[in-house]
Amino acid sequence: MTNSPSKAQDLTVLTIPAFNDNYLWLIHDGVHAVAVDPGDDEPIREALAAHKLTLTAILLTHHHADHIGGVPRLLADGPVPVFGPRHDGIDALTHPLGEGERIAVPGLDLELEVLDVPGHTRGHIAYVRRKLDDEHGADWLFCGDTLFAGGCGRLFEGTPEQMTASLAKLAALPDDTLVYCAHEYTISNLRFAQAVEPDNQAVQLRMRDASERRGTRLPTVPSTIGLERGTNPFLRYTEPGIVDSLVRAGRLAEGAPEVAAFAALREWKNVF
Repeated sequence: MTNSPSKAQDLTVLTIPAFNDNYLWLIHDGVHAVAVDPGDDEPIREALAAHKLTLTAILLTHHHADHIGGVPRLLADGPVPVFGPRHDGIDALTHPLGEGERIAVPGLDLELEVLDVPGHTRGHIAYVRRKLDDEHGADWLFCGDTLFAGGCGRLFEGTPEQMTASLAKLAALPDDTLVYCAHEYTISNLRFAQAVEPDNQAVQLRMRDASERRGTRLPTVPSTIGLERGTNPFLRYTEPGIVDSLVRAGRLAEGAPEVAAFAALREWKNVF
C-alpha cells in the first residue's frame, strides 16, 4: 500500500494492491475515506485501520467481481452510500449514475463528474475530479478498466465504436490529469506498444521507467493523460506507423476505416 504523490487540497489517494494485479483506491482527508472499486474488502479494511479512517462512501465503475466483490462485507460493517453505473447491473447501488451527473462525495470536500465510457462493459462509467482554477495539482480520473497505463480494457460487452468514443472522451482531458486505472498491466501493454509502434521513442523511455519501477515493486500508476496520448497505442490507433504495422501483419486491409484499425489492434493485443 502506497501513498499516491497526488493531493487535492487536503485529499490524498492511497494505492492499495489486491489479487494478482488489481489496484483499489482509497481517497481520504485523514479522517474520512471513500473506496473506489473495492474488489476485495480485506485490503480496504486494513488501510482504513492503519490510517484511522472511517469509510463514508463506495464508488464503482463497473460490475466485474474484482471491482465490486468486497462491497457486501464492507456494507456489513456499516451502511454507506454506494455510487455506480446506472446501466451495468449492480444490485448494491444506492446512487445510480450516468453521463454528466456530478456528485458531492459524502464525508469529503470532493466533487466528481461522471462520464459514460462503455466498451469494456455496456454501462461502464468513470469519475473525474476537476481542480478549481486557483488550486494546485492536477485533475484526477478514476477509469476502472476502460483506459490502462499503455492499454485499454478488452471489449467484453461493448463495441469498437463505443470503446473508441469512450477513449476519445478520456483523451480529451487535460494532459496533466492523473489516470488511476485498476490494474498493473503496464509492462505487458508497453511490450505490445513497442511491437506495433517500434519507432516511438517515448514508448521506449516509458518502458525503461516502468521496468525500473516494477523492479522495486513500485506501482506504475497513476499515469497521466499526456503520457497516454504519447505512448498508448489504443489512443494512437490512427497514427500511420500503427496502421502500417497492422497492414504488414495482415490484420488490416489498406484503406480500412479508422474504427477497423482499432478493432484489429484490440484483437491483436488479445493474443499478443
